[in-house]
Amino acid sequence: MTEPMNKKQISENQTIDSNTKITTTEMHTAGEPLRIIETGFPPVEGENILDKMKYAKRHLDAYRKFLMYEPRGHFDMYGAILVKPNVPSADIGVLFMHNEGFSTMCGHAVIALGRYAVDKGYVKTITCPETQVNIQCPCGLVKTYVSYNNGRSAAVRFHSVPAFIHSRDIQVDVPKFGTITLDVSYGGAFYAILPASHLGLDLHKSKFRELVSAATCITETVKQEEIIHPESPALSFLYGTILTDDMIPEKNGEIKTANICVFADGEVDRSPTGSGVTARIALMLGKGQIKMNEKVSFISSTTQGEFTGCPIEAVNIGDQAAVCVEVAGEAFYCGQSTFIYEKGDALGKGFLLH
Repeated sequence: MTEPMNKKQISENQTIDSNTKITTTEMHTAGEPLRIIETGFPPVEGENILDKMKYAKRHLDAYRKFLMYEPRGHFDMYGAILVKPNVPSADIGVLFMHNEGFSTMCGHAVIALGRYAVDKGYVKTITCPETQVNIQCPCGLVKTYVSYNNGRSAAVRFHSVPAFIHSRDIQVDVPKFGTITLDVSYGGAFYAILPASHLGLDLHKSKFRELVSAATCITETVKQEEIIHPESPALSFLYGTILTDDMIPEKNGEIKTANICVFADGEVDRSPTGSGVTARIALMLGKGQIKMNEKVSFISSTTQGEFTGCPIEAVNIGDQAAVCVEVAGEAFYCGQSTFIYEKGDALGKGFLLH
């Protein structure tokens, strides 16, 4: 955590001025918000999408704070900046942003953006019962498929970038918890994954803040470990921690499992987390808990929102054995916003309470 609990954090970047006017569309996926920036955001420069992400970090961070922080957002806000893709087959490119900065992949955002791209005309050809939307994310090209229900775009599924287990059954010494066994898996971003019971907690009964605090301790500890992406150094970092239940398949053979994902600077995902579902499927497959093409239902312990995940193809990334995962969910529109900055408003540039 870069800021202690209840500490007020104010952006002092002076690039926001009284001429700033940014319009957005607001969506949510299983309760997790997505603020899609439509107009007014400065041009994001760079030859490729990772260059664009670096540029946004260095030169446009005041705009991230302006849109994600209070009084327009909140500690757990999430946003998407549409950028020009550099992959010919991509319909749109996107940068993801949150309370800490920018991320490489976001499944809940991809689900929402798939529907948004169809509705807003970013896709040249609409087909029924399903339209394919190719979204270039910092982690790579993600193919989404938007279905139709009663004449409107509805459920969305996407095929992940190659997902794989990075470290299995490693032991780390965590302050307050001692030696803990966990896994690190990649689903577009790296996550530490372990049952809450390994920390003496119950995913469904322990206090919310206890779970968040414990997950944050895990993240801070595992970040000290070496994490390497086989192809891109820019992706070689731990994004967060996922605490799971002790999964037991139901009698009818259906597999359901719940989790909470805490990422970035202690931000809590309201959804089951699309990239987290991808990472968990790779882990479950590698541990022999599921088979290829076996579907799993993932439940958010915070909202009870549901995604499904299914390993659909064995692939490789460099010399690393991996799997392509299909993740499915549904996103909804919440509204539209126009944000301005009034001259002299010191707090209007963005602050956080946590």
